[in-house]
Amino acid sequence: MLAGATVVIAACGSSSPSSTGAAAGTSTTPPANTSAPATTGSGTTVATRSTGIGTVLVNSQGRTLYWFAIDTPTKSNCSGSCLTYWPPVLGKVTAASGTTLPKGFGTITGSDGKLQATYDGHPLYTYVADSSAGMTSGNGKNLSGGLWWAMTPSGAKLAAAASGSSPSSSSTGGGGYGY
Repeated sequence: MLAGATVVIAACGSSSPSSTGAAAGTSTTPPANTSAPATTGSGTTVATRSTGIGTVLVNSQGRTLYWFAIDTPTKSNCSGSCLTYWPPVLGKVTAASGTTLPKGFGTITGSDGKLQATYDGHPLYTYVADSSAGMTSGNGKNLSGGLWWAMTPSGAKLAAAASGSSPSSSSTGGGGYGY
């Protein structure tokens, strides 16, 4: 398992260890099929979902959306192999019917030249190791040169969970933006 974790860290271009340890029986490596869950395209909706770490934004497939601490409101700093593990949310997005969000959506031109969705000034991504809807295994990861956080309706950081995948108890922490 350690060798697999090293591959992910090396593939994402960071020699920094993860800021969270994986719980026994959990893996930080992406599934054998590293094709990402479908990235969202133009016209996609975003909703909220209650998870084991708190309420997060999800795409129309129920996949958790993330932001990268070293990004800026106008620039994605995830490029190259990073995009394999953290696929950007592409195109313009809107809140799903019945979903009220306190912050706004926008777009930037991503590092790959494509239109990338933003929320509250943060470029948005999914995480390839989240193999099913509602997983939050990317929250609090230190990969690709910075920390990754599940996007919340308020923009606040959520406490990193050891397994990050079960929607049981809710634990939230305060937070700033990291840039």
